[in-house]
Amino acid sequence: MAEFNLTVSKLDAHYGDFQALFGIDFTVDAGEVVAVIGSNGAGKSTLMRSISGLMQNGASQVVYRSEPIGSLRADEVAARGIALVPEGRQLFESLSVEENLMIGGQVKRPGPWSLGKVYELFPILEERKHQASTSLSGGQQQMVAIGRALMANPDLILLDEVSLGLAPVIIKSIYDALPQIVDGGMSAVIVEQDISKALSVSKRFYCLQEGRVSLEGKSGSQSREEISRAYFGV
Repeated sequence: MAEFNLTVSKLDAHYGDFQALFGIDFTVDAGEVVAVIGSNGAGKSTLMRSISGLMQNGASQVVYRSEPIGSLRADEVAARGIALVPEGRQLFESLSVEENLMIGGQVKRPGPWSLGKVYELFPILEERKHQASTSLSGGQQQMVAIGRALMANPDLILLDEVSLGLAPVIIKSIYDALPQIVDGGMSAVIVEQDISKALSVSKRFYCLQEGRVSLEGKSGSQSREEISRAYFGV
């Protein structure tokens, strides 16, 4: 049996009495880009929250590099090399662009990412490093959120709805940066509602529908009709 970098096994997740995920099985290999697609409410963000430690589960339901991490706190998961770019960016409103980026560096993991490299990736952030993060455009705020995650020098980055609400030209610039982000063997999980965009940048995909995996496979291996049935349930 192949040993994956990240393995999610029979994962259930609840918000109070509401069950959001039902028996999810999900894997990511080292250096692999995996897409998670699905409509609003399908459970995509809940899956990311469970992997990143924002929702605790059974320890063995999430295993990273052979270590059970499902019951760890978010800071403990981050220290092991998993960084989340959350839906909605969730920047610190009272801090400047550079201060937000430095927050990511508090994990103090060794690696190639530094302020200088983040500014090289997104030059506009260096120009505006002293501005309040909330004074930036939505696309620039998303760059800050990605940069903050990279400052933690993760081995696995979780990108949750990074294109949501952004103009197409900004979406393109962010996705154009992806090869540089994963260069050197970083793994990535990309959560997207845009099916074409998700499949174009990933090796494999999972489609979620009402908290369950409705389809999975190599990106580009399924017909548009199969994906539509899995996505919409019709």
